[in-house]
Order: sequence, then structure tokens, then C-alpha cells
Amino acid sequence: MDISPHVVVVGLGYAGLPLAVAFAEAGVQVVGLDVAPKRVEMINGGASYIDDIADERLNDVVTSGAFSATVDPACLERATDIIICVPTPLTKHRIPDMRPIESASRTVAACLRPGQLVVLESTTYPGTTDEVVRPILEDSGLQAGVDFALAYSPERIDPGATGSGGFTLRNTPKLVGGLTESCAARAAALYGRVVDCLVPVSSPRIAEMAKLFENIFRNVNMALVNELSILCERMDLDVWEVLDAAATKPFGFTRFNPSPGVGGHCIPVDPFYLTWKAREYGMHTRFVELAGEINENMPRHVVGRVTRALNDQMKSLKGSRILALGVAYKANVSDMRGSPAIAVIEGLVSDGAEVRYHDPHVPEVHVAGSSMKSVPLTSDEIAHADCVLVLTDHSSVDYGLVVDHARMVVDTRNCVRKSRLSSLKQQVCA
Repeated sequence: MDISPHVVVVGLGYAGLPLAVAFAEAGVQVVGLDVAPKRVEMINGGASYIDDIADERLNDVVTSGAFSATVDPACLERATDIIICVPTPLTKHRIPDMRPIESASRTVAACLRPGQLVVLESTTYPGTTDEVVRPILEDSGLQAGVDFALAYSPERIDPGATGSGGFTLRNTPKLVGGLTESCAARAAALYGRVVDCLVPVSSPRIAEMAKLFENIFRNVNMALVNELSILCERMDLDVWEVLDAAATKPFGFTRFNPSPGVGGHCIPVDPFYLTWKAREYGMHTRFVELAGEINENMPRHVVGRVTRALNDQMKSLKGSRILALGVAYKANVSDMRGSPAIAVIEGLVSDGAEVRYHDPHVPEVHVAGSSMKSVPLTSDEIAHADCVLVLTDHSSVDYGLVVDHARMVVDTRNCVRKSRLSSLKQQVCA
């Protein structure tokens, strides 16, 4: 039986697919619209390509008929609610690339009918919903806030949190900013099916700015701790012990940890959306831009740290065998978007090192124009490496095995110390 959809989710990536599944599990008829036929085929076959959506969970809503995917935009005509979850990348000149949002908006406009709700979830600069999406939708001849409802509600996905007791779609407060009060109420009623706590704000611009603020807060604090970790290194101080000590203060301090760089889709990209928009108002957000610069330089710093560690052992980086542990951008996921590990490996290879990697979540990567496959983490593999470099703190990696057999370890994630392993033979550094 052909069941007309209630919700159409446009874009089935890391934000769109979990949202679509959540609505389907809540008893809403959902169709996912995507431009990638392979994604559509996988979804309709019950196979997930997102870490947080297990195949079994996806298959349940697909086989029940609650969720299906398509490349045919005709599904939009039957929807009551449309949610746009497309990427918001940067151009090579680091300015917002609005083409995905504009394309999705034109697709929706071609099928828009009175009474529908359109919500943008993509992270973007303040004014996008009103200045970009709204005019395109109104090219249909319908007026936003009168003939159809329009709102902005940013995704707040924490990859890897599902099933770990962390924040999920259900228990993460959801910002909702409507073009009008009635638009906001309509959007809140929709999201109330899948979210426990709704946070209404006065406009889409407020919600857009709030999402950027959240991510820029993280970016700036990551840059601060990364810069101070470099200073601690030069002062021969253990930055991890410093952080442990500082974190005992019960007020006025939020802990961030050093890293080989900032990854994921949002944190490295979102600051540039704000800095670009700020120029329209005659302002240069120097603090935000400096944070981005510091974080972008961390992979090269890690390469330099490995070089110096090898030099201390009378070895050259060129020709040395490096075993990298982890290439995903964060622990316990396969997400490679913006992973600083790739930049580190590219830097090592460029400087003449022979690099192999182990990642239990990522079987293959493409680095510097060639393919690399994850190697098994064995005592022989570890022992043959001139340096073991920890880039991602996956919990399933046996760091005890690393300590027992490594000639030298450069640990950018504090995995050895966190595991209370004290038998490191050579050097562990932040």
C-alpha cells in the first residue's frame, strides 16, 4: 500500500538520517530525499552508513513502511512538513558555499504548496533563512508566514553519543526560531514528537547565531588549550597534569583537552561562516580567526614533534616507519570529515616518512592521492615502528600492547596516561 509521507527530510547525511529515523520511530511517515542514488539504495535496503544509526534500527523503520528514501523530489508535493539538512561547506577561498542550501530550496520551491512547513537545519550564518531560503521559496508565488510556515532549527548532533549514555536527539534541547509566532508554533509541534525539550527563540536569526556561537565557543577554547599545550611542552611541563589540576576548580573553568587539530564538519568550518558575515557589518572577528589559525596549524606541529622525538633517538623522519593509531576525527566513530589525522599523515609522508595506520573503525583511507588500509595492531607491527603516533583516542585500542612493544610513542590524546600505564620505554608527549 502506498502511504503518503508526512515529513520529507532533504539530505540524508549525519544530521538528516538520524532525524528521519527518529521521526519514523515516533510513528510519523517519513521520506528521505537525497541526490545520491547509492545512499538511497542503502537506506531502502536497511543498511546504514552513519555510526549512530545501527542497521537493525534502520531496517526496522524501513520494513515497517514508516521510512523510505528516494531521489525523486515529487515526494515533496505530498509532505506536510519539509526539513532541509544539507551540507554547508566552504569554497576554496573559505567563504560560505551556499549552493547546497540554494539547490535544496529551489527543489522545495518547485513543489511547494499552501499549508506546508519548511524548516532549515543546516548550520549557517545569521540571516540565511530570511535572506536566502525565503526568497527562493517565495519564487513559487507563495508567501512565507502566510501561505506556508518557515523556521530555522539547528541540528545538535553529537556523533558517537548514541548508546553511550550521552546526549541524543531526544534529550538534547532543540532551538526553534520561526519567521512568525505561528511558524514557530508549527515547528515546535513537529519537533515535539522527537525531542523532549524545545527552546523557542524570537527569530531564525537568533537560532542561527546561537548555533554558530556554540561551535565557535568550542573552537576558541580548543585553540586556547592547544596553544598552551605547546607552551607547556617548551617549558617541560606535563599539560595533562596541569589540566587535571585546573579542573579541580569547581567554578569558572571548563575543561578542554589538547588535540592534533580540530575535525568534524562543524567546528573547523562554522567560524568562517561568521567571520564572512561579520565583514558585511564592517567588523573583523580577529579572535575567532586567530583560533582557527591555531587549530589549523596543529597537524604541522605534531609532525614537528615527531621529527624532534626521532632526532632525540638519532633518527631522521625521512625513512622512519611511523604507525599512526586512529584516523577518525574523534574517538569511537568512523567519521573522517575534516580529520586532523589525515593532515598529520600527509605531512609525515611529504617529509619522507613511511606511514602505516591502525583504526578499528576506518578500514581504508585515501591520503596524498593513494589508498591506505588499516593494519592489524600486533606486537610485531608495533615493534617494527620507529614511532607509534596516537592521533585518535579509540577506546578499543590496546594501549597496554603499545606500551609493551613500542620503541617510542608520541601521544597527542593522553591515551597512555589515562590508561594508567607507566612502563613507557621512551617518550610520551602531549
